[in-house]
Amino acid sequence: MNKLTLGARLLLGLLFFVFGLNGFLQFLPQPEVNAAGGAFLGALAGTGYMFPIIKGIEVLAGSALLAGVFVPMALIFLAPIVVNIALFHVILAQNGYGLVAAIVVLMVYLGWAYRAKFAPLFQVR
Repeated sequence: MNKLTLGARLLLGLLFFVFGLNGFLQFLPQPEVNAAGGAFLGALAGTGYMFPIIKGIEVLAGSALLAGVFVPMALIFLAPIVVNIALFHVILAQNGYGLVAAIVVLMVYLGWAYRAKFAPLFQVR
């Protein structure tokens, strides 16, 4: 594994570990969102189970990326979360593009770096 892949894996793991923990412990200030973004987040919180599941996956997958274990599986679990984070910021919140772009770039790069591990998923049998 080259240094760029290691750095990308550690950075993405740290981001998801910290922001996942923040979902439970609330140690970072919450950014302000517009009405559409607030309504969406309120609906997720109103279910009572979505945020604990999402944040739990973020903590576990972030830990796996930091430890370097089950990395392809962690990337698969994070993929739908990253897609929703990106769509939320682009369509609803219309802010936070820098961090979202960094997360998407890290995910795409790591997906490419681990493409040999994902290749069997795309083989027709």
